[in-house]
Amino acid sequence: MARVLVLRPEPGATRTVERARERGLEALSVPLFELEPVAWECPGPSGFDGLLLTSANAVRCGGEQLRKLRGLKTYAVGDATAEAARDAGFDLAATGDAGIERLLGSIEPDLKLLHLCGADRRNCAHAPQDITAIVVYRSAAIEAPGLSAARGSVALIHSPRSGRRFAELVADRETIAVAAISDAAAEAVGEGWKAVEVSDSPTDEALLALAARLCNNSQPK
Repeated sequence: MARVLVLRPEPGATRTVERARERGLEALSVPLFELEPVAWECPGPSGFDGLLLTSANAVRCGGEQLRKLRGLKTYAVGDATAEAARDAGFDLAATGDAGIERLLGSIEPDLKLLHLCGADRRNCAHAPQDITAIVVYRSAAIEAPGLSAARGSVALIHSPRSGRRFAELVADRETIAVAAISDAAAEAVGEGWKAVEVSDSPTDEALLALAARLCNNSQPK
């Protein structure tokens, strides 16, 4: 069975490795980025109807200013984000498990939302809601010596940026299968891989299910 490479930053990498091992997969954490908080100024919560969170990293990196926003109804993308928001004392109004577009399409269109996000984020320009984005963290590229173990592996791509970075660092692609969390993430890795497939939904569990299937079909040459 092939090894699974987990390329996302910590602390998400450790959680994904644990889940992979629970499935009986051999998993190795090789983060390509390191999360860094960004200084930000919290706007008055009275100007918004709700808080939009698309990553648990926004909660982890937001700092003490998050306290000022606890009175806002919170809309979270993904179970991990929802869990982090709940633990930080936010009142969850809705949780989406199929991406930001699906979540925004399921709630009131006339809401004014504050989106706490990372520097590398999806553009919400066509959303029906009025969304103000504030960057509270960024992902800095780091060295990844563990990629020497990439041959014959299944690489988990959690974001388009990770896909682009992985493609930049790996030249020998023909033995590596890619499990991508979205179409955009799959497109970012480019061509030349043994296989590139997209998970059924943009969740860690769906991505690991895909990885398990690819592992059974992937052997080093």
